[in-house]
Formats: sequence, C-alpha cells, structure tokens
Amino acid sequence: MTSPTLRLAEALIACRSVTPADGGCEALLTQALGEAGFRCESLPAGPSAARVSNLWAVHDAGRPGPTLVLAGHTDVVPPGPLDRWASDPFVPSIREGRLYGRGAADMKAAVAAMTVAATQFAAEQPQHAGRVALLITSDEEGPALHGTRHVVEVLHQRGEKLDACVVGEPTSVRQLGDMVKNGRRGTLSGRLVVKGIQGHIAYPQLARNPVHLLAPALAELTATRWDEGNAAFPPTSWQVSNVHAGTGALNVIPGELVLDFNFRFSTQSTPETLRQRVAEVLDRHQVDHEIAWTLGGEPFLTAPGTLSAALLSAIDAECSLRPEISTTGGTSDGRFIARICPQVMEFGVVGESIHKIDEWVAVAALEPLTQVYRRTLANFLR
Repeated sequence: MTSPTLRLAEALIACRSVTPADGGCEALLTQALGEAGFRCESLPAGPSAARVSNLWAVHDAGRPGPTLVLAGHTDVVPPGPLDRWASDPFVPSIREGRLYGRGAADMKAAVAAMTVAATQFAAEQPQHAGRVALLITSDEEGPALHGTRHVVEVLHQRGEKLDACVVGEPTSVRQLGDMVKNGRRGTLSGRLVVKGIQGHIAYPQLARNPVHLLAPALAELTATRWDEGNAAFPPTSWQVSNVHAGTGALNVIPGELVLDFNFRFSTQSTPETLRQRVAEVLDRHQVDHEIAWTLGGEPFLTAPGTLSAALLSAIDAECSLRPEISTTGGTSDGRFIARICPQVMEFGVVGESIHKIDEWVAVAALEPLTQVYRRTLANFLR
C-alpha cells in the first residue's frame, strides 16, 4: 500500500509547474487541507501573463497559543533535455526505491509531507493550542517577487503574528535528518557599467579601453577580505558571474564594459557597507562607472529556542540523529518569512539530485519526513 504522502507527492510531480506556473498544485493542496478543516485562502499575485499562485491555509482550534508555519514551493526549474531523462520528468516513476520526477526533492516531497503531517496533526489534536499554517507558493525558483514575498507583505499589513516557521528545503546531505538550516547568508547583486570611448585598436590614444580601466580595480575587488564571518556564517564572498565588452570585431576598442557580480554576505556586513566599499575601490582607481544594485535578501539567523528544540527532538525521534546546524548553501524563501517571524528553520530530504536530470527522492524517507513535521507541530503547539 502506498502512503498518503507518496500518493500526494506523485500527484504534485504530475503537475507541470515550471516556475511560475502552478500546474494544478494549489487545487490539490486546497482540497486536502480543506477536507481537514483548514481555512484555505488563495493569494495570487503578479502580471496576468505570469500569474503566481500562493496558498495560505490555517487551522485554528480557538485555543490561545503560537502560530507555527510550514512553508514550501511547488514551482520547479525546467527539466532540460527530455531525451536525457530515463522517464518523463512529469510522470512520477518509482525505480529501485526512488521516486523520480522534476521537483521530487526540490521540493514537492516536502510539500506533500507537510500537508499530510498538518492534516494528521489536526485530526489527532483537534483542540490544539495556537495555529497551524501552511504557506505554499509557485514563485521560489524564479524571480521570487510575487510568491512568499507577496504573502509576507499581505500578512504584515493584516498584523498577523507568526511565531515560528519550518521551510521544507532539501537540507539533508547523505541521509534524512543529518542537517538542518537555522539561517542563510544575504545576497546582494550588482551590475557594473564601466564607461570608455570606442575606437580603432591601432589608435589607442584616441580611445579609452574600459577593460584596461577596470583591471586594477577588479584585481583589488577579487582580493578583498570583506569580513571574517562569525560562528554562524563563513566570511562574505564576492564573485563575478558575467563580463561583457566589445563588438565582436577584433580591431575595435570597446566603448563600455558590463560586469555582473554577487555578494553572499554574513551578518558581519551590511548591504550599505558593501556598496560603500565597492564604490571606494572604483573611485580610488578612477573608474568612470555606474552600478545598479539588487538586494535579493538579508541574512537571517535563528538562535536556539522553542522551534529548534521542537524540530531537533522530532528528528531524533524519527531518524535517531542529532543533525548538524548549518547556514550553508544558497538563498531560500526563509529570508522573506524572517521579516515577520523570529524563528525560521529549514528541514527536508537529501538534496543530492536537485535541479539535475533524473531528480529523485528516496521513497523510504517520505514517511519519516512526514512524522518529523507532525512531531514538530505536536512539540511546539503543546
């Protein structure tokens, strides 16, 4: 017999929800949660051509207590070349104990497990304290402008108080339960335009080469130690992602250079100080430039407290592991939730195959994952 979590995970994988499309996921989740007594609210946002589906579902038994949110996303990255998949990425397939399909690990398995865990908990403890809530979006893998960010703004405007949140990102490394995330680094991107003067390459005195102008400053930026990090975060990093200059002709000095870069920064730095330090380097080297900045998210960190105690106890009970607490990896929607929620942690399946061809999740991990979420609810909403 298949478990409720496996059946729901398979149904979600079958939804072609390439970001920002929902593909029918919200309807499936609304039906399951609504039947369990959750009040389900659709909060769509974004332009009509790329409408984002957002679901906010709450179970409130009427007893005073905190609000614990289970958060996730149903959108997935494109599958890539279909002929390289062993099976259709949107037709769930089980082979040798693994459930294959796009989004299996990132993160439809977790969304399914959270949904089943929440409905089981509500059925077992119909008079529980506080509130159980689910926040599910279809805009996490894309620009993330109209998904969790939008829902958080709506909740903030309503004066909603969220006490804790578990995000179902695939945090485990080798086996379910070996790692949880209690924070993430911030992300700050910049597009630098260096202004030069285009000219014939044989007459450099009549032109101004932006590549040459930037080179000394670029060397300094790549060698800069931005901070030393701290006990929770590694030092801030600065990386170039793209460089564009020239017309394609071999005998033309380019008129401008465009360089994209990104900071992944710890709590030891701020967006303001990083912007200032970049500007100081460029000015010192007399680089004529403009920069457009994009703050993707501030760093967040959850100190040991009621959420970590509830989650770690649940993992120990189901997985017999004491997980490593980490802030490594990229960003997640936790960065938005942390604006209105003091405790945000992430826990999910092994992430070895995420965004890859033949993405998979271990079938044997689905029931323990569900029970970790259910136990966390029970531990937190006593």
